[in-house]
Amino acid sequence: MLDLSKPQARPQEFIKPAVNCLVSYVLEMLTAIDIQQLQPTFAHLPADPYLEGGYRFRRLSHFKVEGDRLVQQPHRRFFQGKQVNPLLGDVVREYAELEDELVQQEAFQRMVWEFYQFCQICSPHREIGVHQIRTIASPQKQGNPAPEGIHRDGVDLVGIFAVDRHHIRGAETHLYLNQQDRQPIFSKVLHPGELLVFKDDQYLHYTSPIKATGYGQGTRDVFVLTCPGLFPPEE
Repeated sequence: MLDLSKPQARPQEFIKPAVNCLVSYVLEMLTAIDIQQLQPTFAHLPADPYLEGGYRFRRLSHFKVEGDRLVQQPHRRFFQGKQVNPLLGDVVREYAELEDELVQQEAFQRMVWEFYQFCQICSPHREIGVHQIRTIASPQKQGNPAPEGIHRDGVDLVGIFAVDRHHIRGAETHLYLNQQDRQPIFSKVLHPGELLVFKDDQYLHYTSPIKATGYGQGTRDVFVLTCPGLFPPEE
């Protein structure tokens, strides 16, 4: 149970202002968050068992905001319908919870709190799904942060918080107004400390593959936050 009652002042640099949640997206640089606290925790992620190729690693936990407290919820499985995820839709997936050491970090709590500020405006839900994801690439094989292609997640609000990029090129994040668009309305490589927030029913999104820039392994580390989480129908 985390106390979020006294967040510090927000010194973030707004790159695109949020007019309101229906007509805009927001890209912030969260300078108050010490991403160096977060970076080492990505080395402990288990492989995503639902994808071939061994290039993605993942954990998932759910949290609910109750007043000024962030309360981690009991373990739940993850589910998206085929209409939003053509690759893994209608598959009930299960991922390990975020590590306790990470959840207790001030940097992690600040990140969730920043995203929740948008949830208060754009969603009636007070539950947040937090996916911790590492994508890797080697000189022989690229990694794919979005193997399902241009898609929606099936939630009210999505946030992507970049934590680290190491020896890679690519991973450009795009937003589209509809499936037929060839030209995105937003395109940017997200750098460590940047948070992109957008309304899922307004924008489809996609992140391009990553390629290693050297002889060794390259990595891309992000948190993907959703409001609300996504569960199997029976749950």
